[in-house]
Amino acid sequence: MPKLLNYLSIFLIICLLLIACRSTTPPAVKQPPLKVACITFVGYRPAIIAQEKGFFKAQGIDVELSYVEYAQLQQADFSAGKYDGIGLTLGDFMILSATHPDMQTVMVVDETTGADVVVAQPQIKTVADLKGKKLGANLGGFSEVFVTEMLKTANLTSDDVNLVKFDALEIPQRLQSNSIQAGHTWEPFLSEALKLGAHILYTSKQTPGLILDLVAFRGEAIRSRPQDIRAFVRGWLQALSYWEANIQEGNALVSKTLKIPSNTLSLEGVNLTDFEENQKLFQSTNPNSIYNTAKKYADFFIRTGNVTRIPEIETLFNSSLLNSPS
Repeated sequence: MPKLLNYLSIFLIICLLLIACRSTTPPAVKQPPLKVACITFVGYRPAIIAQEKGFFKAQGIDVELSYVEYAQLQQADFSAGKYDGIGLTLGDFMILSATHPDMQTVMVVDETTGADVVVAQPQIKTVADLKGKKLGANLGGFSEVFVTEMLKTANLTSDDVNLVKFDALEIPQRLQSNSIQAGHTWEPFLSEALKLGAHILYTSKQTPGLILDLVAFRGEAIRSRPQDIRAFVRGWLQALSYWEANIQEGNALVSKTLKIPSNTLSLEGVNLTDFEENQKLFQSTNPNSIYNTAKKYADFFIRTGNVTRIPEIETLFNSSLLNSPS
C-alpha cells in the first residue's frame, strides 16, 4: 500500500507539473493576413491563381489581395499604411522610394516586351506626327520614361509635345473625346481603345529591359515576417508555373476574379519572370540587372525634377527573400 501511495503521489506531481507547463506556454499567435495590392496588369495575375488554387495557403501564408485600377490611388494607400506589399513598376517604385526609403523589392514578376503600348488617333501615323500634339501618360513615373524613349526615336523631346497626366484606363475615352491624340496604356484598356478606332503607334518591344514589374514590401514587414514573405514568393512562383501549364484554366480564374473579358488576357508581349530569371536580374554583375535599370530611372527622375534624392540603389533590393517554389 505505501508503494502504491508513493506511485500515486509521483503521478499526481507529474500531472500538476504538466498542467503548470501548459498554462505558462503562451498560445501561438496567428499572424494577420499579408496585405498586398497590385494594379490589374497581366504580370500581377499569378497572385490571383495562387489565391484561388490555394498555393499561398499550402505555403502556410494567409494573403489578402487587392487589385486597383488607378496606380496613384494604390500608391497613396500604400503610403498611408494600408498594405504590407505592393505590386508596381520599377519606375514607380523608384519614385515611391524617394519618400519611403524603408521598402525593398523582393521579386521581379515580369518584363513587358510589347504589352505596354502607345495608341493614337488615326491621323497620327508616326511618332513624328506627335509634334505639337497632346500625349497622355502617367507623369512622374515609368510611363513618362517610356513615352520619352518613344519620342527620342523621332528626334523629339517632351518639349515638342504637350504631355498630359492620365492613367492607363483613361486613355480610350480621352482619345475619343480628343482630350489627347495619343496615350500610353495596356490591356484590357488597349482592346477598348482599338475598338474605338485607335491604333498602336509604339510598344515596349522597342524598349527591351526598360519596363520591369515587381513586388516590394515595407521594411517593417520584411524584418518582422521574413518567412511569410518567402512563403508569398514561393506561392506566387508556383502559381506562375501552374498558369503557364494550364493557360485556359488560369485565364478563367483571372477573368472571373477581375470581371474582365477572357479575350483580353493574352500573355503576348509579357515575359513572366521565373525563379532563375529573377536570380539573374538580381546579380549586380549582370549588365541587364535590375540595379542598372533602376539607375536609369533614378537619373531620369532627378534630372527632370520629379524627385530631389533617391536612396542608395543597393539598399532598395533584397534577393534574400527570393526562393524556389520547389
